[in-house]
Amino acid sequence: MEPWLAWIVLGFILVIIELVSGTFYLLVLGVGAFAASIAAWLGANLLAQAVIGAAVAIGGAWLVHAWHAKNRGSDAQASNFLDRGQAVVLESWVDENRGAARVKYRGTTWDARIVGAAAPNAPGSTLYIEGQEGSTLLVGTSPPAASAP
Repeated sequence: MEPWLAWIVLGFILVIIELVSGTFYLLVLGVGAFAASIAAWLGANLLAQAVIGAAVAIGGAWLVHAWHAKNRGSDAQASNFLDRGQAVVLESWVDENRGAARVKYRGTTWDARIVGAAAPNAPGSTLYIEGQEGSTLLVGTSPPAASAP
């Protein structure tokens, strides 16, 4: 198999796998493989192909990382605007000292972390969603102030 064709096949494999992951890192690796295939088609030796492909992939990975860091945001409490302000019910404490609890929301039980002022002590208390970190709800004792997303 011609080297340029092998690079193209590798590029398509990486792009197809990227469709499942959705992180964009495999996409830039696939673009790097396509760049290496162009170098191979133009007659560059294997080392030059690898260096060109690696340079494109590393540059792309750096751009994707910078984009993820910029769009991730530093305010985790503002990360979930759809559920922000919704009421939840404190079911039980996992670790009261850390503010870790289980709450009832949308008909199921969620992990939650109490943020802000003094936490209620009694199960059955109403709390309000302020944000989300992964699958853990960030909840407080009063509804969050209205803010535009």
